Amino acid sequence: MTALSAPTLEVPVTGVPDYLETWMTRQRWYAGKSRAPKLEVIGGFGLADPHGAAIIRVYLVLDHAKHPVLYQVPLTERSEPLEGGEGALVASFEVETGYRFIYDGPHDPAFAEALLRLMLDDGEAHETDGPAAANSGGPLVARGHHAAGKDLVQYVSSRVLSGEQSNSSIIFDTATADGTASTPIICKVFRALHHGDNPDVTLTEALGAAGSTVAPRSIGHVTGLWTDSGMPDGIASGHLAFAQEFLPGVEDAWRVAVRAAEVAEDFTERARALGVTTAEMHETLHSALPSRATTPSDIAKTIESMRYRFELATAEVPDLAGYRPALERIYQESAASPWPALQRIHGDFHLGQVLAVPERGWVVLDFEGEPMRPMSERSLPDMPLRDVAGMLRSFDYVAGSFALANPGESAAAWASACRRAFVDGYIERSGHDLREHRAVLDAFEIDKALYEAVYEARNRPGWLAIPVAAITRLIERSTSA
Repeated sequence: MTALSAPTLEVPVTGVPDYLETWMTRQRWYAGKSRAPKLEVIGGFGLADPHGAAIIRVYLVLDHAKHPVLYQVPLTERSEPLEGGEGALVASFEVETGYRFIYDGPHDPAFAEALLRLMLDDGEAHETDGPAAANSGGPLVARGHHAAGKDLVQYVSSRVLSGEQSNSSIIFDTATADGTASTPIICKVFRALHHGDNPDVTLTEALGAAGSTVAPRSIGHVTGLWTDSGMPDGIASGHLAFAQEFLPGVEDAWRVAVRAAEVAEDFTERARALGVTTAEMHETLHSALPSRATTPSDIAKTIESMRYRFELATAEVPDLAGYRPALERIYQESAASPWPALQRIHGDFHLGQVLAVPERGWVVLDFEGEPMRPMSERSLPDMPLRDVAGMLRSFDYVAGSFALANPGESAAAWASACRRAFVDGYIERSGHDLREHRAVLDAFEIDKALYEAVYEARNRPGWLAIPVAAITRLIERSTSA
């Protein structure tokens, strides 16, 4: 991430507007719904509306929870209602000069266009003295970064992608300078902010810079600064937003695979191609970003984390406790086996993270890593076998969901063939025989299934049989080999 040149950041702390707290706590991306909020605005910045119709302010709001969370809250203020903006209205009230209408920024074309321009123009945004100010010339708070080699485009229109939980994604229709329609853009506005690089930005950009088409092409990003008493100099920095090409009208691999399983359609060639794509992704990340040999200490820490995951799972699913002796043998065997080098990986790899793009093949999305892990951990080198295990578990879940929807029928053979084909494709592209790491891969796959068992026990008890059956199958196969 490019550093922002601001040695000190004098951020005026302002109160949270009455309407903001009520509205924030109802949003899907707000994580503290189980307790009373304790919010504080620790800073923010202004953007200029290209058309002068709205005042744009981005609040940085700290929720003082047991584990504090910093939120990015873009708002726009208008003197007239925004046409079609009823669903994005945060508040409206009367002032001496008339009425004021406050909107959720991503839904307002004024904020959307200003954000796009900030990135494409490599612009800067500064601390403001209050929500009614814009670019007052105060300390630098945010900076746009346009991806090298990407043509500049013009804003045409925007809309917000529905259904997201933790971020807000804006879809931009764009055009070239002569008015010709160009590839649409999707810009992810990160709602919860973290110090350090966001792997979704750094990994996607690293793949693109290396010439790989495994991920969507990067358009640009926005970095920001904010106060943080836990940092040595009192300042934290991280990514605020990330834009990349949008691929409309395509399906993710989960939907494609489920549909194939439902009609017993042979999916092995596509599974093999996905293995090839996965190996290419790992190969490019290995060459583009730092990697290192796995040490005995790395192995010991990983195995210990697996043991911890098993204890969590037995607390939720007590019947799993009987596997402890067999699983301990698997852990010991994997610890004594050869391990590949540590490198950057996807980190949360499954069929739902891959798009089937006509004439392009499989395209991988969402490199943010496992959502529950701290951002600092998600940016560390990891084991590529973790991604392989995640995809193997995803094929198994297709078969499991089919069985739940069709009692008495099975897609186990379909999933087994897909798993073999995926591994064959990976070996074909990488030149590395995963069978040399069979014990390690089994340990990672069992670990993923234990994670699934905890999740299903807590959230979807009716699906618990899927990971439990996988744990049984994997342990029995490993101990009988």
